[in-house]
Amino acid sequence: MGSNSSIGPYGFVGCSGRITIGKNVMIGPRVSLFAENHNFSEKDISIKEQGVNNKGITIEDDCWIGSGVIILDGVTIGSGSVIGAGTLVTKDIPKNTVVYDKRNKNVKDRFYL
Repeated sequence: MGSNSSIGPYGFVGCSGRITIGKNVMIGPRVSLFAENHNFSEKDISIKEQGVNNKGITIEDDCWIGSGVIILDGVTIGSGSVIGAGTLVTKDIPKNTVVYDKRNKNVKDRFYL
């Protein structure tokens, strides 16, 4: 975690996979970071016995992650981005992007609102 970054109350950081948080990142309350996925492709083996895989999560510098956001494994959030409250982030977010749709659409460039 970089300097001058913070995580709000009741945040969950699941560090089974690597999580990197840049400088000047504001992470709101009740944000969950899940840097791991369970394997489940084998039909004859229980999910619990199939193990896990992880790619990690990267949140670059100067981001604002709103309350209740969920960020899943394998995601990079580009510098200067804003993620609105309640958003489920399942894919990479380009730098300086504002995302506030629960379906994880890249809504608009931060500097061309």
